[in-house]
Amino acid sequence: MIDVRLDAEPSHAIAGKRVTPMTPTQLRAYVAVVRLGSVKQAAAELQVSESAVSLHIAQLRKEFGDKLFARTAAGLAFTPGGLRLASRAAELLGLQDRTILEVSAATRGRRMLRVAASSLFAEFAAPGLIELFAKRAADLDVELSVRNPGSFGSLLLTRAVDIAIGPQPSVVDSAIGCRPVMNYRLVIAVGPEHPLAGLAASPGQLREQTWLLGPSAATEWGAVPALLRRLAVPEERQQIFQSHAAALGEAKRGRGVAPALAFTVAPDIRQGQLGQVVGPHATMEAVWHAQVLATPGSMSAAEELSRFSSTPRAIQAMMRGAGVSVGHFRPSVHVTLWS
Repeated sequence: MIDVRLDAEPSHAIAGKRVTPMTPTQLRAYVAVVRLGSVKQAAAELQVSESAVSLHIAQLRKEFGDKLFARTAAGLAFTPGGLRLASRAAELLGLQDRTILEVSAATRGRRMLRVAASSLFAEFAAPGLIELFAKRAADLDVELSVRNPGSFGSLLLTRAVDIAIGPQPSVVDSAIGCRPVMNYRLVIAVGPEHPLAGLAASPGQLREQTWLLGPSAATEWGAVPALLRRLAVPEERQQIFQSHAAALGEAKRGRGVAPALAFTVAPDIRQGQLGQVVGPHATMEAVWHAQVLATPGSMSAAEELSRFSSTPRAIQAMMRGAGVSVGHFRPSVHVTLWS
């Protein structure tokens, strides 16, 4: 078992107080309680007794001198320290799992490439790119995680990921190399019977529509948020779904308008399953970029992918959207606490 220690000093002291190292078991119990909102449900998920979970929570409370959370009629109410611990615990457990995976891969003579991607790129372009790139190296495993493009720089500088692909950053750190990957066009898709199908809509007409959006709309960076800002679409007109495909499915049913990658909806438009709003206000051109740490010496797998991703073969693979072999691909799940 690997202990997660709160300090790097041999004395194990914080603010003059001697503390006992936290264990992954304690952190997993706490994260489960946070996520499920119940000690009973956390115990069932972890397949341990409720008293065991309560004991782990009690140990954490004693170590921090913080109640962490309290039961109320509406559920669990967390202290500021409890919320901070929940966030850090998820990060620490993710780091532990990633370390185990990487050490295991290295033992088997394999390399690990950690790719961070914006939600739009991850959903539609990453599978085809990773499938084609992984075929070039039999010893390569790829971990893909969907991240906020605004965090790409810090993720690379802290080496939490090896390469990040998504919208062009407004500012790039001098230690990071950035190169264009693929030009794409955003269009507005609607159901075939929608009143705006085939018409050149004005900004005012578009603002009045119900906008069916994927996760990319929840960030500040990228073509979708830029389009919403350009048209000044009110927040009350925006509905965000768990995936861009789900939003597009609602558009097919005539329930609103959905921004979509032109190459993904072209077949449905040709077959009459989708319509498209036309005109200059209903399209946006954009470019995905790849970012890697600019390190001298031999080329890393991240640099290889950065260069390869802009080749004609790679672009064709991204547009086809082929699936990746399970032997090469390992998804990475990241827990986010929403306020």
